[in-house]
Amino acid sequence: MNAGASVASGEALVFLHADSFLPRGADELVLRALASHAWGRFDVEIDGRHRLLKVVAWTMNARSRLTGIATGDQAIFVRREAFSGFPPIALMEDIAFSRAMKRIGAPACLRAKVRTSGRRWESRGVLRTIGLMWSLRLAYFMGAHPDKLARRYER
Repeated sequence: MNAGASVASGEALVFLHADSFLPRGADELVLRALASHAWGRFDVEIDGRHRLLKVVAWTMNARSRLTGIATGDQAIFVRREAFSGFPPIALMEDIAFSRAMKRIGAPACLRAKVRTSGRRWESRGVLRTIGLMWSLRLAYFMGAHPDKLARRYER
C-alpha cells in the first residue's frame, strides 16, 4: 500500500482490496468527503449466500462509526498530505493506521457501500471467522505482536 501511494499522482489515495468493488460515483464521494475530512472509509457489504454476512457487514459498519476505526474491507481513503503511511506490520495495519489518523480527525464514514467477497468468510465458516477476527483484534489491543497474529490468521 505504501509503495502504491508513493507512485500515485493524485491528491486523494484510496486503498481497495483486490476482491472488493467501489460503489458507483465513488470518486465524487471521496472528493466530497475529503473536502471536510482528512480521511475516511465506506460502509461495506459482503457478497455471499450465508444470511449472517448481512449481519456481519452491519456490525462492521456500526462498530466503525462508533469507534472511528476502519478496516481494509471498507476501502480506506485519505488526503495525500495527511498520509504518513501504513505501519510495516504483518496484520492490523488498517487498525493501526486508523488509530493514528484519529489523532488528526474523525473519519468520514460514507454510507455508500463497497462490495467485498464473502468467499473467505464462507470457506472458513462465518461464525468461526467472527470468533477469529474478534480474538485477533482483542489480542492486538492487548499488545500481541502482529507477526504472531498473522500466523494465527493464515492457519
